[in-house]
Amino acid sequence: MRLFSSASDAAVDAAGVEAAVGAVHDPELKIGLAEAGMVAAVEVDRRGTVHVTLRLTTPTCPMKQQLADDVTAAAAAIDGVRGVEVGYAAMTDSERMALAQRLRGNRGRQHPFGPDSGTRIYAVASGKGGVGKSSITANLAASLAAQGQRVGVLDADVWGYSVPQLFGVRQAPVALKGLMLPPQAHGVSLMSVGFLVDDEEPVIWRGPMLHKAIEQFLTDVHWGELDVLLVDLPPGTGDVTLTLLELLPDAQLITVTTPQPAARTVAARVGRMALDARMPIAGVIENMSALACGSCGEHTALFGEGGGAQLGEQLGVPLLGQVPLDLSLRAAGDAGVPVVVADPDAASARELARVASSLPHVRRSLVGRSLPLAVV
Repeated sequence: MRLFSSASDAAVDAAGVEAAVGAVHDPELKIGLAEAGMVAAVEVDRRGTVHVTLRLTTPTCPMKQQLADDVTAAAAAIDGVRGVEVGYAAMTDSERMALAQRLRGNRGRQHPFGPDSGTRIYAVASGKGGVGKSSITANLAASLAAQGQRVGVLDADVWGYSVPQLFGVRQAPVALKGLMLPPQAHGVSLMSVGFLVDDEEPVIWRGPMLHKAIEQFLTDVHWGELDVLLVDLPPGTGDVTLTLLELLPDAQLITVTTPQPAARTVAARVGRMALDARMPIAGVIENMSALACGSCGEHTALFGEGGGAQLGEQLGVPLLGQVPLDLSLRAAGDAGVPVVVADPDAASARELARVASSLPHVRRSLVGRSLPLAVV
């Protein structure tokens, strides 16, 4: 790093400017710019203008403007600074390699969500498609992020991926020498096969390829230190769900259903599979519990009543919430903004925020698990 200050402008604390700029966090890397090696130069001219040059992981970095805004705010807060100008340079291959190694740390190709990670993992599942599982996942994630949690969403619904649409994100993840930087939206880190293929392109993968893809989304993505990881599972009890049980043994299941008996019956199969695999179930969320009238607020039970409560009783787990169907929920999903962000006062948004703030943390039983014990 190069740091210049003129004797005639002693009022500007050049070292303070350097420290302030270096402490700004990259929203994708989740570490300070100095630690990431992204600060190429900081100069203070005679007029008190700070000139910062940042090394970007890619010239088309999607977070470029946010970085410029954050650096400008940090430098401008130093006494005597009259202006801030931010320029850019691209990292060299060796710098990108060094950064990738720094981000991986000592874990190598192991994913960061082992028993000691401290990350709560929720696998959101349903027995059948069309019950709003992905919408529930997206809104829980955005709500948790708004509450100050560090949140990631892994879209494991490989065939029916919808997380890119629900968050309004289109750019591909930045590739950093074998490590992908997940796109960000509304404070949530996102990874989906939908970022890697065209919108209309079908994904035709079988078991081994599915397993490898999910494994790579865990090991080769820089998730950072997450408080919560939400995994959007495909409907049913197929290969992807079994892969997640293997790779994330500490995940907790959230089962999504509608009030209808048909949805409840097939959702029960997913819950039964989790119980058989000793996977803890955090609870049941009943979606589309009723239609909320936008004019009078009256609720109409379009799809019947009681399905969520009955499923919870059947599985021996709590009913976490009943999310009504309203126009705001549908419109927000179409617009690519979670309803908890777009219209937090909507009935659906209020219920989703309440559920997110009270998600239980259920630990897996030690029965059948190997323990790190040694004979002494």
